Amino acid sequence: MVKQHLNTLFVTTQDAYLAREGEAVVVKVEHDTELRVPIHHLGGIACFGRVGMSPWLMALCAEAGVAVSFLTEHGRYLASVRGFTQGNVLLRREQYRRADDRMASLDIARNMVAAKLANARAVLLRGARDYPEAEGHDALDMGARRLARQVEKARTTDDLDSLRGIEGEGANCYFAVFTHLLTSESTGFTMNGRSRRPPRDPINALLSFLYAMLAHDARAACEAAGLDSAVGFLHRDRPGRPGLALDLMEEFRPVLADRLALSLVNRGQVRQGGFEKAEAGGVLMDEKTRKTVIAAYQRRKQTIITHPFLRDKTTVGLLVHLQARLLARFLRGDLDAYPPYLWR
Repeated sequence: MVKQHLNTLFVTTQDAYLAREGEAVVVKVEHDTELRVPIHHLGGIACFGRVGMSPWLMALCAEAGVAVSFLTEHGRYLASVRGFTQGNVLLRREQYRRADDRMASLDIARNMVAAKLANARAVLLRGARDYPEAEGHDALDMGARRLARQVEKARTTDDLDSLRGIEGEGANCYFAVFTHLLTSESTGFTMNGRSRRPPRDPINALLSFLYAMLAHDARAACEAAGLDSAVGFLHRDRPGRPGLALDLMEEFRPVLADRLALSLVNRGQVRQGGFEKAEAGGVLMDEKTRKTVIAAYQRRKQTIITHPFLRDKTTVGLLVHLQARLLARFLRGDLDAYPPYLWR
C-alpha cells in the first residue's frame, strides 16, 4: 500500500510573495527565489502575517486540491482560498442531514468528546508516571481521576448541550493541572488555566499557535475526504468558522499539540525570551520561536505510528486525514459508528 504524506508549506517570512511557475509554487522574498516546490508535493499552504499570493497560484491550488489558509502573524485564522467544492454530493447531503438532527449529531460528537477527554487523561497519566517524585504528582493523579468521570459522562449523556458542558468542564479540569506537566528544566514557564483571546502567558501563546496549525490540517483533511469543513456536529454553525474541522481536531489537541508544547518547553527548545508582552496584555511569539515550533510540528508529523483502529502503520501527519475518511465512511453507512482516535 502506497501512502503519501500530505505536507503543508508554512510561510512565516514577512513580505514574502508566493507565485506560480508552471506546476510549482515559488516563494520569493525581495524578488529573490527562496524556495520552489512542485504542487503535487503539497497538501496545504499556511501563510502567516504579511504574505502575498498571486491569483494564478490560488487557481492552481484550487485545481490541485491544496488548501490555502491565511493567518495573522501570531496564528489567528483569517481566511481560506478554495475552488469549486469537490467530493461526493451524496456524502455532503448526508452530512447536512445528520448535522440538522440533534440526536444524530450527538452520536458523532459524543465519541469525539469522549476521545478528547480520554486522550487528555492519558497525557496527565503519562506525566504522573514519568515524574513520580515531582511536586505536582498528586494533582496530576487527581486530575486524571476527574477526567475519567467526565469521559464516562460524555459517553452516556443524551443531550448535545450537556455534552458541550461536559467537554468544557473536562477542559477546565485538565488545564487546571497542566502547569504540573512542566518540569524543573522549563525555567520560568507557568500556566494558570487556559486563556485564548489573547493568550496571557507563553504556554497559552504556544498552544494557540499549535492549535491554529492543527485546525488548518483538519480543514484540509475534511475537504480532501469530500466533507464540508464548515458544518460540524459538536460546534454550532457560525459564518467563517470551520465547524467540522474544529470537531475533528478535538481528539488530537492533547496528543499532537499539547504534548508537543510540553516537549518543546521541557527540553529547552522554546525559551521565555522568545515571547513578548503586547500592549493589549496578550503574549506573542517572536519569529525565531515560531520557526522552531513549525519545524518541530513538521518533524512530529513524520513520526511513524500504528493506527489503533485500522491496525496499520501511518505517519502522525496522516492521522487527521484518516479520521476524516473514517467519518466519511460512517456517514455513507460503511461503519456502525465513528471510531475516534484514542492515544495509547
